[in-house]
Amino acid sequence: MAKILVVDDSTSMRQMIKFSLESAGHTITEAGDGQAGLSAAHREQFDLILTDVNMPIMNGFELSKEVRKLPNFKFTPILMLTTESDGDKKSQGKAAGVTGWIVKPFQPEKLIATVNKLA
Repeated sequence: MAKILVVDDSTSMRQMIKFSLESAGHTITEAGDGQAGLSAAHREQFDLILTDVNMPIMNGFELSKEVRKLPNFKFTPILMLTTESDGDKKSQGKAAGVTGWIVKPFQPEKLIATVNKLA
C-alpha cells in the first residue's frame, strides 16, 4: 500500500488519521507542523501527503508550495484535511498545488477511499 506523510499540529488528529489509514494497510509518517513535514519530505519519498491548513511554524499552504519545489514531489498528491471549507481557502490551496480537500470531522471510510484513489 501507500507510504503517507501526515502533517497536523493536533496529536489526537494525527493518531486518528494514522489508525484509520494503517488499518487499510498504509504506512504512516507523522509530523507536527509544516516545517517538520518539509524536513520529512527532504529525507524520504512519500506516495501522498495529508496536511492540515492551520499549524504553527509553517502552515499547510506554505508546506504544499515548498514540497512542490522538490523534484520528487512535483506530482505527489497532497490532500488538505482541515476545518476550513470556504472557497477562498480552497483557491489558496489550489494555487499552492493541493490535489484535494477533505473537511474535518472526517469519516474514516471516506478518507480511506480518497487516499486509495490517489495513492
